[in-house]
Amino acid sequence: MDSIPMSCFILFFTVFTCILAVDFGDNSSSTDAYWLLGVKSKLVDSAGVLESWSLGAHICSWNGVTCSNDEAFVTALNLSASSLSGSIPTELCNLVSLQTLDLSLNYLTGSIPPQIGQLRNLTTLLLYSNNLSGEIPPEIGLLRKLQVLRIGDNMLVGLIPPCIANLTELRVLGLGYCQLNASVPAEIGNLKNLISLDLQHNSLSGLIPTQISNCEGLQNFVASNNRLDGEIPESIGKLKSLQILNLANNSLSGSIPTEISGLSGLQYLNLLGNRLNGEIPRELNHLFQLQEIDLSSNNLSGTINLLNIHLQNLQVVAFSDNALTGSIPSNFCLKNSSLQQVFLAQNKLSGGFPLELLNCSSLQQLDLSNNDLEGELPPTIDRLEKITDLLLNNNSFSGSIPPEIGNMSNLENLYLFDNMITGSIPAEIGKLQSLSTIYLYDNHMSGSIPLELTNCTSLTAIDFFGNHFNGSIPETIGKLKNLVLLQLRQNDLSGPIPPSLGYCKKLQQLALADNKLSGVLPATFRFLSRLSTVTLYNNSFEGSNSLTALDLTNNSFSGSIPSRLANSINLTRLRLANNQLSGRIPSEIGQLKELNFLDLSFNNLTGEVPSQLSSCQKLQHLLLNNNQFTGRMPSWLGSLQDLGELHLSCNNFHGHIPAEIGNCSKLLKLSLHTNNLSGQIPQQIGELTSLNVLNLQRNNLSGPIAPTIQQCKKLYELRLSENSLSGPIPSEIGTLTELQVILDLSKNLLSGEIPSSLGDLLKLERLNLSFNRLVGEVPSSLGQLTSLVMLNLSNNHLQGQLPSPFKGFPPTSFTGNDKLCGPPLTSCTDSSGHENYALSSTAVICVIVAIVFTSTVICLVMIYIMIRMWCNMMKVSMDNSSEGGGNGIEQIKREGKEKWMYGGDEKRRKGEYWRVMSSMALVPSHNHDHHIPSPCIFHVKMDTK
Repeated sequence: MDSIPMSCFILFFTVFTCILAVDFGDNSSSTDAYWLLGVKSKLVDSAGVLESWSLGAHICSWNGVTCSNDEAFVTALNLSASSLSGSIPTELCNLVSLQTLDLSLNYLTGSIPPQIGQLRNLTTLLLYSNNLSGEIPPEIGLLRKLQVLRIGDNMLVGLIPPCIANLTELRVLGLGYCQLNASVPAEIGNLKNLISLDLQHNSLSGLIPTQISNCEGLQNFVASNNRLDGEIPESIGKLKSLQILNLANNSLSGSIPTEISGLSGLQYLNLLGNRLNGEIPRELNHLFQLQEIDLSSNNLSGTINLLNIHLQNLQVVAFSDNALTGSIPSNFCLKNSSLQQVFLAQNKLSGGFPLELLNCSSLQQLDLSNNDLEGELPPTIDRLEKITDLLLNNNSFSGSIPPEIGNMSNLENLYLFDNMITGSIPAEIGKLQSLSTIYLYDNHMSGSIPLELTNCTSLTAIDFFGNHFNGSIPETIGKLKNLVLLQLRQNDLSGPIPPSLGYCKKLQQLALADNKLSGVLPATFRFLSRLSTVTLYNNSFEGSNSLTALDLTNNSFSGSIPSRLANSINLTRLRLANNQLSGRIPSEIGQLKELNFLDLSFNNLTGEVPSQLSSCQKLQHLLLNNNQFTGRMPSWLGSLQDLGELHLSCNNFHGHIPAEIGNCSKLLKLSLHTNNLSGQIPQQIGELTSLNVLNLQRNNLSGPIAPTIQQCKKLYELRLSENSLSGPIPSEIGTLTELQVILDLSKNLLSGEIPSSLGDLLKLERLNLSFNRLVGEVPSSLGQLTSLVMLNLSNNHLQGQLPSPFKGFPPTSFTGNDKLCGPPLTSCTDSSGHENYALSSTAVICVIVAIVFTSTVICLVMIYIMIRMWCNMMKVSMDNSSEGGGNGIEQIKREGKEKWMYGGDEKRRKGEYWRVMSSMALVPSHNHDHHIPSPCIFHVKMDTK
């Protein structure tokens, strides 16, 4: 009966399926809708581009969907740049009429599904700029109608599959910006219709296949930033349609093949960053369409042979970082030239400034740096009226800067450093309103810095280091509102620092050292809030009553702190951190009664902290950390009633923490870690009720944790690790409910149980109790600490089951506690089993003794029975011998018969065979009434009654 409903269900399901099949078979667009809805269900559509995909609208109106003219099939799907994520749904591969599939510029992950090979009508496949991984599936070779394949800018790995040669209709192949390796397959030469081949930024190695010359229609070939080696094949000259050839940043060697000159349509040639040698072929002058050529960073030698008389379309020439010699040819640049950028730096060019370049009125960038050029700069240099970047540094130019340079109104960057230029800076330079950077350092220039320079209000960097400039710094320097770098070190400048410098509010680096500057630091220095590097040494500055803040952090100052700083009696902030200062803190600093911020951290200061600092009663921040101070921690620190931050860590202080520290009631941060402090934590620590941070780790503190610490209710960071603290963890710590950053009591001698009150620290993010002597179970209340991101209870003597919320922490958080169990450690049932096994092992001795004893008793009983049976047999034998006489044969027969009937004589003696065996004596015997002594050594009296 049960089979009847099942049969009905199967019949219904079959009919229903057939109906669906007929329905979808009559309407292909409905079938495609079914598959597209499956696609929608698999993708994460954060931008809502698939909202229109519903059965309430016709499929051909869905976003990104294109149908055939009769609206019977989906022929194109374009979801490019739609913020889609997830993997490519395999349902797409059922859209067999699809001709265009564009999923580019999304966030798709996973691999390209091999089912993609089912889309046999596909002509365009665009999957570039996603996060796809894995290898290119060989099934892609089944898409024989494919004309455009762009799957680059992903994380694809492995080989370029040789089956790609099957795509004979392919015109565009984009595999750049992936992680493909091995060599470029020779089969790529089968792609006769290929126009664009992009293999850049992979890990392809080996030779460029000569078969590539079969791609006669190829226009773009880009294989830069790979590991290709060997020579550039001469056959590449057969690619007559080639317009772009980019093989930069590989390991190609040999000379540049002259056959390249046959590429008459070539517009862009980039071979930089290889190992090419030899001369630049003169035949390259036949590349009449050439617009850009870059042969930089090779081993090319010889002279420059390119002539603008032939290459009239040339816009960019880059031959830097080679070994080119000689001078620039006279026909290098003609009038009405299109040349805009010339980069010839780091060669061995010689001679004077190439006047031929002055014909290039269109030139915008000229880099001749790091050559052997010499002589004076020509006064006609202003013919380069469109130039924005002029880099002539690291040569041997001499003479003065021509005043005509002021006519180069588009000039933005002027690099003339490391030459032998003399004379002064022409005042005409002030006309360069676009000038952003001027580097004249390491020359022999003199004179004053012209006031007109401050008219160049676009200036961001001035570097005049190592010259002989004299006079004063221009008073109007403050007009340079965009100035970031001012380097005037090692000159002969004198006079005071102009107050207007304080209005260069973007200034980050100021170097005025090694001059003859005098006076006081202007009060406007306080406006230089972005200043990170200042060098003022070897000048003649004086103190100033108007100086209120001096911040020289992150420099390279060395030597001792000058006591003259005490002359700036109105100083409120003194920051000399991150330098190389040494010696002691001058006691005169104590005269700075207005000082509220003193930062001498990260230096090499030594000695004791001078007691005169106790006079700085307005101190709010005292940072002396990361030095080499010695002695005891001063007790007078307790007199600084306004102190909010005390940082003495990473020094060599020893002795006790003074109880007077409890008087600093406004203290927010107390950091004494990494010293040699000893003794107990003073009870007075509890009087610091405003304290947020307490760090005493890495000292030699001992004794219990002061329970008064519970009064520091605002603590959000408490570090007491790496000391010798003992006793239990005070339960009062659980009242510090603001603890958030960390509670670190590790590497001490703490004992007892973990107080359950720690479960009240609901904001706590890190808890470290490792390397102590804690016992007992982990309180279940700790499971309430849902903010924990780090937990370490390792190397204690804890036992029992861990709270279930701890299962997400690594097992290393609990190692060294042999009796702890529960996730992430072994389950407590397994742990209990191991314990029972240990106990049963103890009982095994008793079991073994019992087994041996029992076995021994059984053996003895068996031996007794066997001996007794032997005795009875002997007795029967003796009885038979004594009776002897007639009827022997008859008797023997009778006895044999009786043995078969009764089991033998021994079972018939005196009517029974022991009482326990009486049931076996079927017929009692009365043949023998007299008793015959038994020869048996054991005598058991038998009951015959």
